[in-house]
Amino acid sequence: MLPIGQNLLAKMDFRSSRSHRTCIYKCGDACAKPVRNTSDNLYFRDVVQREFDRRTVLRGVGAATVVVGGTSMLAACGQDGSGSTAGAASSSAPESAPEPPAGLRFEMVAPNTEDKVITPQGYENDVVIRWGDPVVDGAPEWKLDGQTPEDAEKQFGFNCDFAALLPIEGSDTRFLLVSNHEYTTPQQMFPGYDADNPSEDHVKIEWANHGLSIVEVEGNDSDGRLKPVMGKYNRRITATTEFLITGPAAGSDLLKTSKDDTGTKVLGTLNNCAGSVTPWGTILSGEENVDQYFAGGDRVPEDEDRERFARYGMEDEETARKWERFDKRFDITEEPNEAHRFNWVIEIDPWDPESTPVKHTALGRFKHEAAAIHVADDGTIVAYSGDDSRFEYIYKFVSSKKIVEGDDAEARRENMKALDEGVLYVASFEGNSDDFEENTLPEDGAFDGTGRWHKLATCKSDGSVESHIDGMSGEEVLVFSRFAADEAGATKMDRPEDVEAHPETGKVYAALTNNEYRGAGRPGKDDEPAMEYAPVKENKNGYVLEIDDDTAGEEFTWNLLLVCGDPDAAETYFGGFDKSSVSPISCPDNLAFDSFGNLWVSTDGNALESNDGLFAVSLEGDTRGLTKQFLTVPVGAETCGPVVTESRVIVNVQHPGEDDEATVETGTSHWPEGGDSLARPSTVVAWRSDGGPIGE
Repeated sequence: MLPIGQNLLAKMDFRSSRSHRTCIYKCGDACAKPVRNTSDNLYFRDVVQREFDRRTVLRGVGAATVVVGGTSMLAACGQDGSGSTAGAASSSAPESAPEPPAGLRFEMVAPNTEDKVITPQGYENDVVIRWGDPVVDGAPEWKLDGQTPEDAEKQFGFNCDFAALLPIEGSDTRFLLVSNHEYTTPQQMFPGYDADNPSEDHVKIEWANHGLSIVEVEGNDSDGRLKPVMGKYNRRITATTEFLITGPAAGSDLLKTSKDDTGTKVLGTLNNCAGSVTPWGTILSGEENVDQYFAGGDRVPEDEDRERFARYGMEDEETARKWERFDKRFDITEEPNEAHRFNWVIEIDPWDPESTPVKHTALGRFKHEAAAIHVADDGTIVAYSGDDSRFEYIYKFVSSKKIVEGDDAEARRENMKALDEGVLYVASFEGNSDDFEENTLPEDGAFDGTGRWHKLATCKSDGSVESHIDGMSGEEVLVFSRFAADEAGATKMDRPEDVEAHPETGKVYAALTNNEYRGAGRPGKDDEPAMEYAPVKENKNGYVLEIDDDTAGEEFTWNLLLVCGDPDAAETYFGGFDKSSVSPISCPDNLAFDSFGNLWVSTDGNALESNDGLFAVSLEGDTRGLTKQFLTVPVGAETCGPVVTESRVIVNVQHPGEDDEATVETGTSHWPEGGDSLARPSTVVAWRSDGGPIGE
């Protein structure tokens, strides 16, 4: 047995389940490239290290070491130096475990590696819609050997991520299903695909399989199944759909191209990861890893431009997909500003199929995992967003406009304008400095700290923008927000993905998925092995933060809700809950809430030798930190876009069977159709067999 206090991570296997091919096509193999943030800003791991150095965990773990970000922190009480743990809380199950709260009353799904979706006993699941299924009128049934760009623009796109289920007024059984399509993997789309020599049709079919799908679905009176129907709202948005650029950066010289001298119109949206439903009924979606679509950033003539492209990861000589061969807008040397027209938050009105979607420049430009809206009691609108890269930041935007009540078209139009004026902030974190006594919990029973929001830019009602960063104009702050955040002193985080505000409490939850080679990125050391100055090579399980924000203000407090991983491992922490009674969880990604106030977490890249899944987490009372797995997805797949209603759970199953060798002809997954069929990304619905509420 390792002695108490030793870094247990040094003896653990932290290989992620994500394949290298997934890394190439999902995020441009970002973790194999230099860290883009070379600032000397404080790293969140160091904040947590100092906080835990002062405190002792007494709940939910015996003599152990809590390790956050590869750094060991004492997690036992009564340690006398000889290895004894007198007075420590027992890690064995209590004689009478607390009753799970409403929403978590289901049998845990065990970790597994089966090639199917598995839900708890007493629950069923079914596929709603698959890649290639018809979405709009005139769409043919999908055929592997008969794909065309024209057909693909009418069919459900590839690799679905975010999902939303919106009730249609006047009907108890019809809904709008909205799905993002984050990326394409051509080897698993086209028979005999040659990665070095894609055809023009291959590329155009990929364009059509990006974007979003909006499709009506219909339920029935016998079970929870949902069936796609051809409704008046059905729509496809792709990499060639026209978007309107709004906010103070619209019309900037930084956004003008040879085909758009106004700097206000752009074709398409790319790498749409997570998203959210606004209180006014529209959809927000984050453009994330768009750097992988643009080639030649290291060949532009000006030093300043090369530095800008490098900070956003746009240095590849050519892209993996080779799109630049067929459209010069993806060649930075030909169209240097085209890349600046991506990495935004987009907004779509799903209730108006003729509406032009927009890109909001006031929310800043970075790798948006998503943007989520919280409305304060006084009507103030706040949008939270994470920059999903290692050592990047958490942001918020506080609108200067109040919400317009109502759900009609006019209210939606007015509220969409709210994201064009207000203040853009970035977060820094600190540990608490209150007095404490050795071997006792702090009075609040949490491991926490304080934080501050730093102003980056004020976007005004007249369309102008004021910079709060010396040496940068307002437009530069919005277009190159990463540089502004560096200068503001923001705290580096471990891949901040979904950042969501609780609809009742207003507390903000952030999924910090993981960080490979987390020691890298310090100034002057990018080329040195990470292990030379990192406690461990990798942090592969991630954690979940809880933030109590002052909403429109500039201060907040934070605490660590989950340190993810195997509950039997000493480094894990589940909000203080007894670890013998929780599910193992690894790599939190997307977040959602149920009607009972519980947090639901989907995972991406499970490092615990099990398929990814969906988990429910209690946030309050004596069950705070109780984590239960509700479902698992098939081999090689990622769990995306959870929607949890009273009667249904929706997840998108992304990249099933995606491994380094998979092709159309060979693959490790044959889900959802089985046999020797091609794996197809799909939307899944789960429900209780007896028709009762989820988790009751």
